[in-house]
Amino acid sequence: MESGNEIIPIASDHGGYEMKTYLIENMTTMGYKMFDFGTNSETSVDYPDMIHPLAKTVNDGTYPLGIILCGSGNGAQITANKYPNVRAALCWTVEIAKLARQHNNANILALPGRFISNETALEMVKVFLSTGFEGGRHQHRVDKISKTL
Repeated sequence: MESGNEIIPIASDHGGYEMKTYLIENMTTMGYKMFDFGTNSETSVDYPDMIHPLAKTVNDGTYPLGIILCGSGNGAQITANKYPNVRAALCWTVEIAKLARQHNNANILALPGRFISNETALEMVKVFLSTGFEGGRHQHRVDKISKTL
């Protein structure tokens, strides 16, 4: 995804707010258009209140990719993955973010705002947005994700 071509939705709770602000500032400078679903401060909030609206827009196809953050990334990722067309990947390294796109066709990047540096998060976002799904042998696995047993 080239900068400027798509709007990138982003959401966080208070635990990811500082990192989200850093990402928005840097991504905007790089030419990306960002849509901020909140929160707008470090005041304690409930992460599902921001994550559900973003995940719904990815689920419905309004946005192809999104970024979510909370303190550990776990609550945000669990919430987003309630939607059948969402494949949110909690990532801690650039390599994992790349593989999440290549092998799992992840469409939401979940970041642990309290456990990685802002610089690492920015590199992960850039790789996540610029890496495509490989398909092939991975496609049939991805197709099985939303099936119920």
